[in-house]
Amino acid sequence: MTEDGALRLGSGRHDVLLPVPAETVTTAHELTTADGAKVTGVLRVPPGSRCVVTLMHPRQDVTHHALVPHLLAGGYAVWTQGSRSPNNDLSLVHEQALVDFAAGQVFLRDNGSRHVVALGHSGGGALTAFYCEQAAAAPADRLACAPSGKPVDLAATTMPEPDGVVFLAPHPGQGVLLSRLVDPSVTDETDPLSVDPDLDAFDLRNGFRPAPEPSTYDEEFLGRYRAAQAERIARIDACALDLVAGARAANRRYKAGQDPLDRRAAIAPRIVTVYRTDADPRTVDLSLDANRRPYGSLFGRRPDLTNYGLVGFGRLSTADAWLSTWSANHSNAGFLRCAPAVRVPTLLLGFSGDQASFPSDLSAMEAALGAQDLEAGSVDGTHFGGPIAPGHPSGSVLAAGAILRWLAERFPARG
Repeated sequence: MTEDGALRLGSGRHDVLLPVPAETVTTAHELTTADGAKVTGVLRVPPGSRCVVTLMHPRQDVTHHALVPHLLAGGYAVWTQGSRSPNNDLSLVHEQALVDFAAGQVFLRDNGSRHVVALGHSGGGALTAFYCEQAAAAPADRLACAPSGKPVDLAATTMPEPDGVVFLAPHPGQGVLLSRLVDPSVTDETDPLSVDPDLDAFDLRNGFRPAPEPSTYDEEFLGRYRAAQAERIARIDACALDLVAGARAANRRYKAGQDPLDRRAAIAPRIVTVYRTDADPRTVDLSLDANRRPYGSLFGRRPDLTNYGLVGFGRLSTADAWLSTWSANHSNAGFLRCAPAVRVPTLLLGFSGDQASFPSDLSAMEAALGAQDLEAGSVDGTHFGGPIAPGHPSGSVLAAGAILRWLAERFPARG
């Protein structure tokens, strides 16, 4: 922020100065969800705004998302909301996140907003699609529990549908994404260094080349690799299901005999640990599902190293969270599964250099979305809105322009 209150955005000589709209009112709110949890959000309202754009991600704080100042400058109110699991993969159950999402939608309707448009970026896209699917269903037809069997009473949750949705660089859902990133060469889930060299994407014998030289994998290796990734996910699923079954059995014993040891066993956390989850061959072989992405992954320019590091999706989670969020086989929050039920006006906007949502993903999403009023396109940028190359405008700046144009045609800021 500059001395005169303007927000500086962009990169290098393409910096953009956006003045904060005069008399914008910013308020912080704590909401109580339908099941009694507490979530927080920030509402920013420029003078005269009648349309609010909401941003929420299942596990990240989006209070200062790069699009916020652009939307405000365009005259739109902005609601940024957290879930009950902010910055926390450990206990994230997507079905509960829908209850959190609903609390914000109810609050905004009660607050007098004429139009509410949900904007889901990255993992927020699959969350938004999942919310729209469940909100569109009759209460009796909504999910009653998470994949682990954990009860979640969506039937009793008021779930207003957004008037429109914007999907920005949506990836296919946490579980599907992880199934592409998980390293199938792990032979021992307790040993982060265990490796089957025949399935190691970072072994020179399989087509890998040291960074930044692009790697080249043949179809035979990729076929075995993808099959082994699916097998590893299935093995972890089996472990998570066993942990859930053990907790349930202990709870039944406690109810039958009131033994405090059984009660402890029922509530003790069972943590699923998953090593090496930055191993999608597309991060180093740019010919696969080609777009304008740079070499490297979401986590760094050296996937052969970050794959062994601390960062990564699904590293630690409860068995409930694994099945709900990270399992491609059990999670309900897959974008393509939910997309047909998204029938409100929809903008699907990708980035030309995305490292997580690839051209094949966006094509499948466009085909699956149920909205009659559907616009799809892309702008230059990388997954989190960075510039496509040094000296270029940021992807966030370009995306903001496309989003504001789409909004103005359907939901005027002050209409």
